[in-house]
Amino acid sequence: MKKHLHFKSLLFLLLFLSLAMPSQLFGQSEVTVSGKVTSASNGETLPGVSILVEGTTTGTVTDVNGVYTLKAGANAQLIFTFVGYVQEKIAVNNQTTIDVALVPDIQTLGEVVVVGYGTQSRKNLTSAITNVKPEELNRGAITDVGQLLQGKVPGLNITASGDPNRTAAVILRGASTLNSSQSPLYVIDGVIGADISIIAPDDIASIDVLKDGSATAIYGNRAANGVIMVTTKKGKKGQMQVGYNGYIGMEKVSNQLDLMNGNQLRTFWQKNSIPVPSDDEGANTNWQSAIQKSSAFSTNHNLSFSGGTEHSSYNASINYARKEGILLKSAQERVIARLNIEHSALNDKVKFGLNVSNSNTKASNTPMRNVVLQQVVKYLPVSPIRNADGSFYENFDKPGAYYNPVAMIEHGQDDTKTNALVAAFTTHVNLPLGLTYDLNVSYQNTTYLHGEFYDSYYSKNYNATFYSNPEPPGVRQPVTFGTNGFALRSSYQDTRKVVESFVTWAKQFGSHDINLVLGYSWQDNEFGDGIQATTTNLPVDNIGYNNFALSNPYAVSSFRIGFGSDEVYQHYRMISDFARLNYSFKDKYLLQGSIRRDGSSVFGANNRWGYFPSIGVAWRIADEAFMKSQSFVNDLKLRASYGVTGNASGFNPYTAQFISGSLGTFYYNGVQLGAYGPTQLSNPDLKWEKTATANIGLDFTILSGKLSGTVEVYDKKTTGMITTYAVDPARGPSGQIVANGGSMDNRGIEVSLSATPVKANNGFTWNTSINFAHNTNKILSLTNPLFTGGDSTRITQPDGGGQTGSTLQILKSGKPLGEFFSLQYAGKDSAGTSQYINREGIASTSPAIGRDYHYLGSPQPKLLVGWSNTLTYKNFDLNLFFRGSFGGKIFNATRAELFRLETATSANILNDAANEPVSDRNVYKYSSRFIESGTYVRLDNATLGYSFKNLGQSIRSLRVYTSVNNAFIITKYTGVDPEINQGGTAPGVDSNNFYPKTRTFLLGVNLSF
Repeated sequence: MKKHLHFKSLLFLLLFLSLAMPSQLFGQSEVTVSGKVTSASNGETLPGVSILVEGTTTGTVTDVNGVYTLKAGANAQLIFTFVGYVQEKIAVNNQTTIDVALVPDIQTLGEVVVVGYGTQSRKNLTSAITNVKPEELNRGAITDVGQLLQGKVPGLNITASGDPNRTAAVILRGASTLNSSQSPLYVIDGVIGADISIIAPDDIASIDVLKDGSATAIYGNRAANGVIMVTTKKGKKGQMQVGYNGYIGMEKVSNQLDLMNGNQLRTFWQKNSIPVPSDDEGANTNWQSAIQKSSAFSTNHNLSFSGGTEHSSYNASINYARKEGILLKSAQERVIARLNIEHSALNDKVKFGLNVSNSNTKASNTPMRNVVLQQVVKYLPVSPIRNADGSFYENFDKPGAYYNPVAMIEHGQDDTKTNALVAAFTTHVNLPLGLTYDLNVSYQNTTYLHGEFYDSYYSKNYNATFYSNPEPPGVRQPVTFGTNGFALRSSYQDTRKVVESFVTWAKQFGSHDINLVLGYSWQDNEFGDGIQATTTNLPVDNIGYNNFALSNPYAVSSFRIGFGSDEVYQHYRMISDFARLNYSFKDKYLLQGSIRRDGSSVFGANNRWGYFPSIGVAWRIADEAFMKSQSFVNDLKLRASYGVTGNASGFNPYTAQFISGSLGTFYYNGVQLGAYGPTQLSNPDLKWEKTATANIGLDFTILSGKLSGTVEVYDKKTTGMITTYAVDPARGPSGQIVANGGSMDNRGIEVSLSATPVKANNGFTWNTSINFAHNTNKILSLTNPLFTGGDSTRITQPDGGGQTGSTLQILKSGKPLGEFFSLQYAGKDSAGTSQYINREGIASTSPAIGRDYHYLGSPQPKLLVGWSNTLTYKNFDLNLFFRGSFGGKIFNATRAELFRLETATSANILNDAANEPVSDRNVYKYSSRFIESGTYVRLDNATLGYSFKNLGQSIRSLRVYTSVNNAFIITKYTGVDPEINQGGTAPGVDSNNFYPKTRTFLLGVNLSF
């Protein structure tokens, strides 16, 4: 019994000691600490600051007034963390009140920009780089990064249609090549060439656009079109923060072509004594509306988690977005998951990072979209969509291709599933003597699963005269659909592996500051690894493209299974060495030089290595002694740079190789035989295109920071442009060769201004920024020394009715890319027939195609403008963003097609064609009459928001907003929309395939806690 009592007493004593241990053993009592957190720059209180007791999970956040309260050990350390400010660590030391003034972090506030293989202070830049913060990006139902930047960066020409599955065309400082790949290189968190679809807009921390050769040369052969650096959000040390951003939106078509309706068309027939066609069923069908949804809906939800401890941080997010297209069956659905982890070890001398992003997208397209859009403007409104029995109305007696567009959509499928994975592991090591070492290893894998299906309706009704309607400058091709339906299925994957390592030496010697980077890059690319197959003769129509095994294509003797292009699969490697030196003297005189040596297996065996140097200098005039006596200019810097970059995108391992293929047929010994021979000769001397850019820039801030801006003047010249030349008979028996030869020049000026015109004591503030960009593009040469000859090529042949052989544009030395080249309209003669100026300058009613063509202007705009205004008052904020394009022209080939009055019983016409004489068979010819001004001003976005306050400590912030995209447009263009594609070699052509733009209304919320 005594032993038992003694044991109970011992347990009681141990329990007492354990309860007393925090104060007796460690000598640390607990105190309640409170205080206020403000900004050291302006004294304003900071709500939502995270305060963490070091080494524990105890923490809190400041309320709307910047006030906090928490319990901590008397000798504990408090860690204060807030986005955009330097982390602060303060010892409690038995204090009960601790007020903190956090210092702004110039790096997170954009004063430090991301450059290739590092970061750099904005004040020490010698290059042309534009930084865009998340709050400056375009708002709205946007899933494409290109559209986020529309109008935000001077010199960046971005055009987009309303198609949710088509990425915007992005051209920086004018097109530099005749190849289709004119887009900038994307670098996401240091991963070169990463798929931009892996980034959700809400996960972007900053975007830096590298524009001149000095900034981009460090990326060598992939940087001729500019570089866009995307940095995603990282975790911060402190208590876990949760954020939610979401919106729902509704879209309506913003404009339609002014086509005749059924009653107007019947009046036109009667007025001009035209017999009523047999398919006048008394209907009044709007075919444009028939293929469109009355409303399309969009939604986006982004949930994020971030936080960290003393040595580790994390940021994770998941994003779901669905954007319906306004055309039937078109939509995009995407899920993006992202994880970023950083961990420091060995007394913070080594930092490891892991970035993993995965994007899964389902793109549903309108089947035969471009042909559908062509038929919509053609099909007569006097015919119904369906017959009385519910079947689709068709009239196959009409001449040419004449198909019910709603039936085409209903009986087809076109879907693509894409999964993009990017994983990157980074190591950063701090070494002695000011050295650091970085190792970046990344893996990218993108898989594509594509399917198309056109059921027996296509096979029975559309096989005879069906033609494609490709994007300009493509030429239409016949399309057949087998027997009893046609299906296509393909599965491909692209893989890119990159290993990059570089050493950085940063050292200061008195007034001298040196930063040197030496590195190596290795990249292995494998594209198009997979297979494609087509089939026909399916037993029923509801199989779609999902079960090829049920088809029997071998029973159709004329059918050949299509396995895709023989150049789909590509495998090549790239190896690079690079170096960059930054030097500054007294932070006033700045010098930057870089060079990259690139090797690629894509090019000819004799020219697989290229060198890409750059140099830049800058003078910080504001830091000179003679500037100290004045107060008007706060900052002033003059820059000059020159750099050479290359273009290796748009080419593949077959570009320089010998290729054989079909050469048609020939008749031999009574039998028609297939001919096979060389279609492309090898070129061991093929090398990169090179683009050299000279840039002069001026950065300034005046009036105590109320007005700041940048002016850039540049000259960008591309030499050795790669294009296809007809083979000289002395070099090869047949075919063509890909060779260097042509050159192209872009010259321009860019201006960006930011100001705060109003900052009143009552809380009202008006911030505004505007940018202007002017670029002049000119093709200097198209010839190759080995294949001299013509310096021009006519392109873009829409093949409209009655337009056989007619083209719209020309590639010509001395002219800009896309120069319109066609007939020049000269009014009507006394008989009411349209005339055109012939080669001799005389008006003629029978002009010759090509021979009587004239240069008619450029589609490229002379001036691009973006103007953003943010007005805040108390809890309200209003943003208005205007975007304009001036001086470019549009060839409205759609309008020409709708001026064919003599065929008004077999194809619809525009209302403003009603007064044209039916006897004029020349009226619709492609000519200057159908070249229109592409100038427009658009209220791209208007957003009104309200931020709630005093929501308690659990909710850091809450903002609700409503937004409208494409609110209105001012333009004289008569087509659907003047924002015609500026990419490729045929910019500015509207040719019966423009996906309608929409007006979007959003309701959204931003919440963090």
